[in-house]
Amino acid sequence: MKTYATILTADIISILLIFAFFAGCTGTAPGGNETPNATTTAPAGGANVLRIATTTSLENTGLLAELERIYESETEMDLQFIAQGTGQSIDSARRGDVDLVLVHAPALEQQFIGDGFGIDPRCIAYNYFIIVGPESDPAEIANMSPVEAFRTIYIAGTNETPGVAFVSRGDNSGTHTQEKTLWEEAGYNYTEDILDSGGWYVEAGKGMGDTLILANEVNGYTLSDEGTYLSFADRLDLVPVIAEGAELLNRYSAIAVNPERHPGVNAEGAADFINWLAANETKQMIGEFGAAEFGKPLFTPLYPPECTEPPFNCTSCSGEIAG
Repeated sequence: MKTYATILTADIISILLIFAFFAGCTGTAPGGNETPNATTTAPAGGANVLRIATTTSLENTGLLAELERIYESETEMDLQFIAQGTGQSIDSARRGDVDLVLVHAPALEQQFIGDGFGIDPRCIAYNYFIIVGPESDPAEIANMSPVEAFRTIYIAGTNETPGVAFVSRGDNSGTHTQEKTLWEEAGYNYTEDILDSGGWYVEAGKGMGDTLILANEVNGYTLSDEGTYLSFADRLDLVPVIAEGAELLNRYSAIAVNPERHPGVNAEGAADFINWLAANETKQMIGEFGAAEFGKPLFTPLYPPECTEPPFNCTSCSGEIAG
């Protein structure tokens, strides 16, 4: 004869089996919040969203905020800037995570285009890199060419000359790429001769603004774009030591992501925005940006035919792009 306890135990087991059955049908673990067919990938930006990978130097100067303010007021497009090093920005574009890039490393840009990921490049503007450092100039590089200055800093640093340090972006950005080019032109192999060559060489692994702050803290030299330096100058004791030389040219370009490689990108939105950047009215605004606050513009716009000639060597800096 079944007891009451036996019947109750059987009922409890039945109820638990029913719960387990329904839990298996929904695929939701107890306490979980997943839904059937949930995706773990980020959605595409959409027709009214434009994702732009760009450089920290453009963000640090405040130009991105101004471009965003004006363009969004004139259109229904939501500009979403991702400020990082040029190398990281191009990697984002290769993955199709963004719709276009605004960058400043011609060699990396050309490889990006040559590999079929970037299309319709347009040069927008330029300024110059500068070598900044302590006013006392412990390496005595004032009035040298940029290449001579880098060679002298290396010799002084590896000889442990008091007060000599160099702070690198160390992030594969456009500025870091230019720094490596200058070391090479000075006669050094970056990997073998510069990295791990002593405490004089410091890798920040950060954006331009943060790198300037770190260089200021250690009272060292660094390579910076002029625009970011000017926008941070009131927080720095560092001064421009070398500000002239063809090796310091800093060209900015806009490049759309190839929709044949990534069909989900907003190709039409990218084309419209690049056309707007290349328009004379926008370039005039860029050419005036910063003049009132810093006493000089932070960027010089590029126009044809100058932009296609040395030293700029652009594919184009104007003209319509088919959306």
